[in-house]
Amino acid sequence: MPASTSQCGHKPSGLQTHCKDCSLVGLCLPLSLNVEDIDQLDDIIKRGRPLKKGDHLFRQGEPFQSVYAIRSGAIKTYVVTDAGEEQITGFHLPSEVVGMAGIDSDTHAVSAVALETTTVCEIPYERLDDLAMELPQLRRQLMNLMSREIREDQQMMLLLSKKTADERIATFLVNISGRYRLRGFSAHHFRLPMSRNELGNYLGLAVETVSRVFTRFQEQGLIEANGKEVSLINPNELYAMAGGRCE
Repeated sequence: MPASTSQCGHKPSGLQTHCKDCSLVGLCLPLSLNVEDIDQLDDIIKRGRPLKKGDHLFRQGEPFQSVYAIRSGAIKTYVVTDAGEEQITGFHLPSEVVGMAGIDSDTHAVSAVALETTTVCEIPYERLDDLAMELPQLRRQLMNLMSREIREDQQMMLLLSKKTADERIATFLVNISGRYRLRGFSAHHFRLPMSRNELGNYLGLAVETVSRVFTRFQEQGLIEANGKEVSLINPNELYAMAGGRCE
C-alpha cells in the first residue's frame, strides 16, 4: 500500500492525542524531552478542528502569534509576489513545524494552506519561548528546526539555479522519499499530496515540463506514476541524478 500522509500521527476524530502518545513524538518538538518536560509542552498546545483542503492556517502579513506542528495531512506555504502571483516556498508533512519564518517579525512571512484534510498542534510562540528558557533540550530542538529551514532554503536556491528539469524532479522525489521513510512509511511507494501544477510552481518548471519528465522517467524505468501515486522503481539512478546515493 502506498504511504498516505493523512494517516500519519492521526487518531480517530474526537480524541485528543497527548504529545507522549503521538506516533510523531520522535520527530517533532518533543524530541529528546523526558516525560515531565513533554507534559509541560503539552500544556501549552492547542488542538483545533481539522483543516479541509484549501483552508488557510495563516496568511502572509497576518500577525505572528503561533507556530504549528503538523499531526496529519500536508501543508503548502507560499508567498504572493509584487505581480500578484503565487510562489510556493515549501511542502510540509506530519511532524514538521510551519510558521517559524515569522519569529523575527510581527507578521507571517508566508501563507500556509492545507493540501488535504490536515490536523495541527498550535503552539503559542511566547509561551513556547518561555518554556524553552526552562528546558535546554527544547531550545536546542528549536534551534535545530531553524537551522534546518536555513539549510533547506539554501538547497532550494541551488536546486533552482544549477539543476536541469530532470535533476530538479529527481531531487524532489529523493527528498520526499527520505521524509516518508523517517515517518515509518515506504520510501519507494508514496502519494504526492500536491498537484503537478503546484510541483512545477515550486521547482520553477512549467506544468508541461513536469508532465514530460514524469513520462520520461516512466519510459526509462525509473518510476511508476498513476495520478498522485508514485513508485520509485530505480531509486539508485534517481539518487545519482539528484547528486547523491541511495541509502
